Amino acid sequence: MRSHYCGDVNGSHVGEEVTLVGWVNRSRDLGGVVFLDLRDREGIVQVVYDPDLPEVFDIASTLRGEFCVQVKGIVRARPASQVNDQMRTGEIEILGKELLILNSAAPLPINMDKNQHNTEEQRLKYRYLDLRRPEMAERIVFRSKVTSAVRRFLDGNGFLDIETPILTKATPEGARDYLVPSRTYKGQFFALPQSPQLFKQLLMMSGFDRYYQIVKCFRDEDLRADRQPEFTQIDIETSFMSSQQVMAKTEEMVRGLFQDLLNVDLGEFPKMTFAEAMRRFGSDKPDLRNPLELIDVADLVKDVDFKVFQEPANDADGRVAVLCVPGGASLSRKQLDEYGKYVNIYGAKGLAWMKVNELEKGLEGIQSPVLKFLSEEVVDAILSRTNASNGDLILFGADKANIVAEAMGALRLKVGEDFNLLQGEWKPLWVVDFPMFERTSDGGLHAMHHPFTAPSGISPAELEANPTAAISDAYDMVLNGCELGGGSVRIHNSEMQSAVFRILGINDEEAQEKFGFLLEALKYGTPPHAGLAFGLDRIVMLMTGATSIRDVMAFPKTTTAACPLTNAPGFANPVQLDELGISVVEAKPEAKQDAE
Repeated sequence: MRSHYCGDVNGSHVGEEVTLVGWVNRSRDLGGVVFLDLRDREGIVQVVYDPDLPEVFDIASTLRGEFCVQVKGIVRARPASQVNDQMRTGEIEILGKELLILNSAAPLPINMDKNQHNTEEQRLKYRYLDLRRPEMAERIVFRSKVTSAVRRFLDGNGFLDIETPILTKATPEGARDYLVPSRTYKGQFFALPQSPQLFKQLLMMSGFDRYYQIVKCFRDEDLRADRQPEFTQIDIETSFMSSQQVMAKTEEMVRGLFQDLLNVDLGEFPKMTFAEAMRRFGSDKPDLRNPLELIDVADLVKDVDFKVFQEPANDADGRVAVLCVPGGASLSRKQLDEYGKYVNIYGAKGLAWMKVNELEKGLEGIQSPVLKFLSEEVVDAILSRTNASNGDLILFGADKANIVAEAMGALRLKVGEDFNLLQGEWKPLWVVDFPMFERTSDGGLHAMHHPFTAPSGISPAELEANPTAAISDAYDMVLNGCELGGGSVRIHNSEMQSAVFRILGINDEEAQEKFGFLLEALKYGTPPHAGLAFGLDRIVMLMTGATSIRDVMAFPKTTTAACPLTNAPGFANPVQLDELGISVVEAKPEAKQDAE
């Protein structure tokens, strides 16, 4: 039905007859001439109908937005004064000779303009219309190009595309599983995979030493802009490769994506330890475009007569750190109070501040509500350590170290955006040397990555003797403050895996019940192996400049994990529930309200 895509017609086709199909993006009747902007997935082209062909002209005059039509016409060059540099097809237009309405369109339920103001609920309910908008179509096309490029790279480097099961068993990946009831085993459930982690390790044990899969994963967790209940991973696993080799190969892949699809050279990928990232930036995925850093001052304030500073400064688990904001002294008290409310979100009890008005005047040139608690010597030491200049603002975080890191790390990002401090377009890095374990709120231990990550350079006995000191052989790729992917060297012997399970409070009996197949497989010549998984949705979001992964997915869920398009989830047929041996407990009224 077509000879060309709309967006592919250009000056080389002048004089040719073309057949195009698509949707009416816009129609303009200028009194004797009808201009039609025809759109398909590749772009928009202008079609002109004049009264020389009355029957065709009359049809063209009836068209409205989103009519689906077929156009036949001759490509001609636009006059120089009418060339549109904003369109790929702006140097040509089509002189329409034939026009067929393939399907009319009812009045549209959403606005299709580029600057549309539809709610997200509307956009997702009428997603098939929303996806027609050029901005959305371009993102979906770009996503396809990314997956194709990834496949070409991995295929060309000896990786095998191998599928793993969707119906599997629950694993401790850090989020809730989506459960699937079994009809043949009443009362028992499959789980949808949070990742193919165990199966890709089993593939390494099977001798398929380079595996990949672009795979759907599922997590029943609270959602944010970069989270969805179902998402897509570029999943990679290798045998007989070190962490450095895995990082080098996957870095080569990501470099190629940006170079080939965006003509961007990402430059150097520096390596930074987890400890350094948390100390300098308060985050294990720091945005290096932001020049602000957290500066520790606990040693300077440990003896001041101000408990807010003194207590965390003298607490082994405490921290006092500051941010020095260039030009921040111009902020009003109201604006500073807003920053105080912002850090409250992250558990901070407040935000002390100090304005550097005139350094040459000593304490008289400093403005701060906590100045009365600080000696001139302490103030001078803080100013010296922060390299503060006139007009700067110093913001203090004082609390438990984890709260200071989270609150001040988030504040660093906000201040960086508010003051337009970001430098450079792309800043990648590797974050390495993560702790094996972190403390939970009840004092137990939790695997920072997952329980199949290998520690660096210690035996099972040494790990169990001092688990909180252990460093994992793990690595995350970060770009502009977003974790693109994370991976690690895996445990490849059963003694170490059993030791990790015991540290996590999984006794031998529970380990056999949940992971007996893995522990058994580890006994039979398992090779050293390592891997990494990238979030495809996040990569495409960053590369296209979208602000949410929902804008680079064809049919995403809302932030409440619902689908307005299909009205999913829905209630099950009572007959099916009976076959499955399931009874449904009606939600309490307050739970219904929360869901709404």
